Amino acid sequence: MATGVAREAKLSRTRSVEALRIRERSEELEARTLSENATRSAGGHRERPEAPSPTRMAFAVDRDRIVHSKAFRRLKHKTQVFLAPIGDHYRTRLTHTLEVTQLGRSMARGLGLNEDLVEAMAMGHDVGHTPFGHIGEELLAEFLPEGFRHNEQSVRIVERIENNGAGLNLTHEVRDGILKHSAPTEGGVETAPWGRPETPEGWVVRYADKIAYLHHDIDDAMRAGIVREEDIPQDLRASLGRDRAERLDTMIYDVIVTSYGKRDVTMSDEVLEATNALRKFMFDNVYLAGPAKTEDRKAQGVLWELLQYFEKQPELLPPEHQRIAKTDGTKRAVADYVAGMTDRYALDTFASIFIPTVWSHL
Repeated sequence: MATGVAREAKLSRTRSVEALRIRERSEELEARTLSENATRSAGGHRERPEAPSPTRMAFAVDRDRIVHSKAFRRLKHKTQVFLAPIGDHYRTRLTHTLEVTQLGRSMARGLGLNEDLVEAMAMGHDVGHTPFGHIGEELLAEFLPEGFRHNEQSVRIVERIENNGAGLNLTHEVRDGILKHSAPTEGGVETAPWGRPETPEGWVVRYADKIAYLHHDIDDAMRAGIVREEDIPQDLRASLGRDRAERLDTMIYDVIVTSYGKRDVTMSDEVLEATNALRKFMFDNVYLAGPAKTEDRKAQGVLWELLQYFEKQPELLPPEHQRIAKTDGTKRAVADYVAGMTDRYALDTFASIFIPTVWSHL
């Protein structure tokens, strides 16, 4: 009996030792199977040193921390293009994030890059988005003297706001991809003051974001009756595809074929030119015109009133934002609070402050 117990205890210890090797075995597999240009999880760097997970590699830990964050959960009630859409099938900021992640992983797998890193970057890339989409971002940029960009806010959230102000202590590589996923486009040329992604995985997420929003925004615009498939210029349909599925395949395949075996991840000149032309079509016909924009002024009015209200009465901010006010100033704390609201919460907060309560007696 004693011998059997001892044997079981020894077996249990052996299993425990093997379990502690799960992460190491995964890192060894990465070293053997990923392309030479891929970013290895074992090299992930955190500002605050911490003991590694026994079962998960560094970028997988980052992905999980983002998925379990409050900012990530709020994405389900934040606008993608259509403000507070009525209907179950319009994209929200959360479904956009999931589509970026799926496209990014597909390209990463085709290129032999680090899928965990791409997934972590993609999951976190929009956690700093404001309520009401880009029109909220534009308003916050007017409110803050230093301006406001959702990608910079995403980094601020994972570094300074989440986890009761302690941040998520993500790796440098993931934070770099979150910051640099977005680039303003001028004359078809992408420019950004924060620079270019440091890793090929960061470039994958930048392309995945652009490809995802173009295609699902077209799909939503067609569902809303704003544009039809036939409205897309014939030359773009001929070069990219006759429908959404074909255009997705064209762009993803082009990134993989053009970038395979190379350090830089990019599109061919022909497909990039057509992609930028499709983006211009969307700005001209959907983003800056049509029913998707009719409620913009009202939404910005709601946010502006909230910003002014809390700036004048910062003592009404939640405790965590009052702490930010002490270190970073009232204006920054108010911007963080309002930017973090969902569409629904912003509307409810506005109503509770500015709309009289109607009393009824049965």
